[in-house]
Amino acid sequence: MIGKGKSIAHTGASIEYGWNQEKGADVVFSQHVAGNDAKQITEEFKMVQEQNVRCQKNTLSFVLSPTREDGKNLTAEKLKEMTQRFVAEMQLKERQAIAFVHRDKAHTHIHLYVNRIGFDGKAYNDSFIGKRSQLAAENVAKEMGLTTVKEVQLEKELDSIKVRLEIKNVHQRVMENDRPKTLDNYIKAMKERNIEVIPSINKANRLQGFRFQYKGQNFKASEVHRSMSGGKIIGQLSQNRNVDKQIATGKSVQVLGKTLEMSTNLAASIAKNIIKKTIKKAIDTGIGY
Repeated sequence: MIGKGKSIAHTGASIEYGWNQEKGADVVFSQHVAGNDAKQITEEFKMVQEQNVRCQKNTLSFVLSPTREDGKNLTAEKLKEMTQRFVAEMQLKERQAIAFVHRDKAHTHIHLYVNRIGFDGKAYNDSFIGKRSQLAAENVAKEMGLTTVKEVQLEKELDSIKVRLEIKNVHQRVMENDRPKTLDNYIKAMKERNIEVIPSINKANRLQGFRFQYKGQNFKASEVHRSMSGGKIIGQLSQNRNVDKQIATGKSVQVLGKTLEMSTNLAASIAKNIIKKTIKKAIDTGIGY
């Protein structure tokens, strides 16, 4: 579960949004309020807020988002319990609050609004409220056996590693089996295997590298693997064409039907990689010995 929190000034508009019936909104939790609609609840908040006119952002807005799978299995009672626990973790039990469940998106989530001004007229300390909201949500998730942020992050990281490995394996097969001689040939071969290679163009309209998009994820070439930087890819293509010298000294390259100038860093990287390969080839064949 993910928790987000911030202080806001637009109390009425926010509660109105929370109660939006088009989003399948239902009240899942409330405390110290009696109103039956957004306008009445807003007026109740304002009556207390009038005790502290210096505080402009006088309402706390939170969003509690269980994972998609957890959200499917949470009943109204469990959503209420989740919200109550979060309110207790944030030490907000003695303040006016109302929470709505929204089911309009792919996952169930809660919009919680709490009066920042207490019945004593004092404003709730909202220092680091974003981070504190995350930690409170983490604790509630552990207490209720829900998926925590750390578990979600780990799952995403593992998925990212898997996708990057798949891209690297496809890249290697394309280079070894298809042996493309141009960037366009390489991009086409990768696309045939459902991987999109996207040229990265800098502000000076120069090619500075590539990105790979696959299974909804997008990576810089070097993020996929250090052997897949723009310089190394172009260097390998030039070897397939046996034109090391031309690529190493050239300043432009053909890609997607266009002639693009290469960034200084990319050109230098290509030259460096080709020089390394040339030296290695000379050593391997015994030249100079």
